[in-house]
Order: sequence, then C-alpha cells, then structure tokens
Amino acid sequence: MIYADLVIANLKELITCSGPAPRVGPQMKEIGLVERAWVAGHQGKIVFVGPEKDFKEKVSPSEKAKFIDGTGLIALPGLVDCHTHLPFAGDRAYEFSLRLKGLTYQQLAAMGLGIQTTVQATRKISKEELKNLCLKRLKIMLLNGATTIESKSGYGLNLEDEIKQLEVIKELNFEQPVSLVSTFMGAHEIAPEFKNEPRAYIELLKKTIMPEIKKRDLAEFFDIFCEPTVFNLEQTRELAVEALHLGYKLKIHADEFEPIGGTKLAVDLGAHSVEHLIKVTPEGIEKLSHSRTAAVLLPGVSFFLMTDKKAPARELLDQGAIVALATDFNPGSSYLMSMLLVLQLGVFTLKMTVEEAINACTINGAYAIDRHLQVGSIEPGKDLDLLLCELPSYISLAYELGRNPIKIIIKKGRVVAKDGCLTGN
Repeated sequence: MIYADLVIANLKELITCSGPAPRVGPQMKEIGLVERAWVAGHQGKIVFVGPEKDFKEKVSPSEKAKFIDGTGLIALPGLVDCHTHLPFAGDRAYEFSLRLKGLTYQQLAAMGLGIQTTVQATRKISKEELKNLCLKRLKIMLLNGATTIESKSGYGLNLEDEIKQLEVIKELNFEQPVSLVSTFMGAHEIAPEFKNEPRAYIELLKKTIMPEIKKRDLAEFFDIFCEPTVFNLEQTRELAVEALHLGYKLKIHADEFEPIGGTKLAVDLGAHSVEHLIKVTPEGIEKLSHSRTAAVLLPGVSFFLMTDKKAPARELLDQGAIVALATDFNPGSSYLMSMLLVLQLGVFTLKMTVEEAINACTINGAYAIDRHLQVGSIEPGKDLDLLLCELPSYISLAYELGRNPIKIIIKKGRVVAKDGCLTGN
C-alpha cells in the first residue's frame, strides 16, 4: 500500500511531462496529459499519479492527510526558470529610456552604462539589503509559476561582492520556498578597474576568485559571456577549461550579438547548456542537434530590447536540439519575472506549439540545470511541485493573455501559495 499525506483529487487535466528527459524532436509535442487525474504525495515526494479507481486501490492517506479538490482545475509541473541574474541592486530605467530613443545595447555599454552600472550598485549594497531585494523578487517569480530557479552572480566582478551575491542565493535557498541553483558568473564582464587590463582580470578569476568560490561551495555552475566585446573565444575556452578543472559544471552565454563559435565550444566542452543563441549559425544548430547540451532560449530579451532578430527555435526543435525557455531576469535586457509570460512568448514570438513551450519551461528547463531527476515532471519519486490553474484547458496557458490563472502552488508537497498570496507554510 502507498502512504500519502497530501492528495489532489479529480483534476480536470493534469500535464505530467512524464517520460524521457530531456525532450527532443517529436517528444516535445507530448505532455503526458491525464484527464480526471489524482495525485498523491508523501513527505514532499510524488507517490501516485493516475485515475481515482487506481488511487483507491493503491493509496492509503494518513489520518492527517491534506485533501485538495481539483475539480475543474488544470495542473502542471512547477515551472523551471533555468537562466536568471537574480542578485543585483539598482535598476536601469534611465538606460531603458535611452533605448526608446534609439540607442543600442552596445552603444549604451560604450557610454559606460549597461552591466557596469549594475556592478556599481551591487558593490555598494549590503548583503542584507540585497537579500531583501531578492526575497521580494522570488515572491513575484513564485506567484508567476516558477518553483525552481537558476541564479547567476556576475554583478560584483571581484571576490568580495561575488561572494556576497552567492551567499545571498545560498541562504535564501533555505529561507523561502523556491529551490535555487547557483551559478558563478564572474566572467560576465571585465571588472571596471581592469578595463584596460583584461589579461589581469582573467588571471584574477583563474588564480583567486574561481578557486575560492569553489572552496566555499557557493556555486554549482560556471557561466561566461562569450562575445567579441566581452570574452572572446580563446578567453572563453581558457576560463571554461579552468572551471571544469576546478569541478564546476559549465554554461556559456553565446551567439547573442555575434556568432564567434561559442556554441561549438560549449558542445565540444560538454556544457550543460548554451544560452541566448539569437545569432546562432546553421553550423551551431547542427552541432547542438547532435549533442546533450541544452539550448536555453530567452524570448524576453528580444521582446524587451525590441529587436526583430530572435533565436531560431523552430530550426532547433525541428533538427532535434534540446530546447529550454527561461526569463533571463536582469536589469538591462530582460526585466522579466514571469515564466508564464515566457511560455506565451515562446508560442507567440518563437512559433512554438503550446506543448513544446510547456516542455521547454518544465522538464527541459530542469535538464538545463541538472535537476531533471528531481523536478520538471509529475512522476513518482520526484518532488511534488505542482501548479493548479483555473483554466478551461491547458491550451489557455498561452491563449489567455494578461492574467495569472494560478490558484494554488504546491512546492515539495506543501501549499506555499493560494489565490495570489503566499501561505507562509
């Protein structure tokens, strides 16, 4: 007999995203839809998924088990935001106003704005103030469906302030419901004091900051911004190889503005994911389609920067690449905290089907941060992370724009939000 302390009964539709992970090719159109489904959990893990008849034969709820009536509700796995820059201070609203007047992202960077503006603000803020900012953002992100979030540093660009950002992430992982995955991105930009000495900054990263972050166990992943104006291909390779030597898992920002070979390098080095890909070449798509490296697409960036150029999602999907979607929440190019909106942008701007977008926001997002064995689908043994939505069908996740349909959010078997408010559980 299966024991349960939480039961969600009689769901109208349950999207499980169960099966092989990651999803590729035709599998991306399969979402494991179960009608009139029951789900049971025990101690935060899923123990049963199926019809009422099987539930009553196999599951024994405890005397204190919590029952949730899912009548008329649509359920899906908690969304996985596999690319964010959560811990930063300040904003770039002034920069945004200049872009509305016609200045490009690169022109603003040349003026001393861009990432460096956020670096200054993040260096000045205290750790507690930064933690409070992140806590408010995580509440918004959770209420918009994200139950697992990757979070990058990269706005300190020195040992002290990179540690500050990563310590905030580590501490918040135990102080609020969302599961956080840490990425060290000291290679987000050349630190301002080394602007004319990039070689010296690379040596500082390799000999001091990267080893110390790893020694303190503050980051699982290492990420690099591979672009001609930031870290060129050889510098990226040098830092990536060192990161792998130190025991980091690898991610690479590549082919956002210029295709200089970052995608091929990511695949060759066995990176878990390569991010952006707005300017990825046909050769890069081909390389990804025969790899286990996930293509993390960030449709909010093209939308926020108001550019016509978008990542070639259809080509990547049709050639069998592993495709995930994420917010890229950051102050300069995607001030976006809603994975629900990302799902919709995947459909409306990247020409994905609703089913493809759902898989890209759940199981493939989990794969991109090496969490696909724990989250991203509704299957026995995984964390019970579930969104219950008031919708006529799962198609309305994309069809109904401009509102949040989530009624209940369950994280590791606990109801953590209901009717748009955190429960405090």
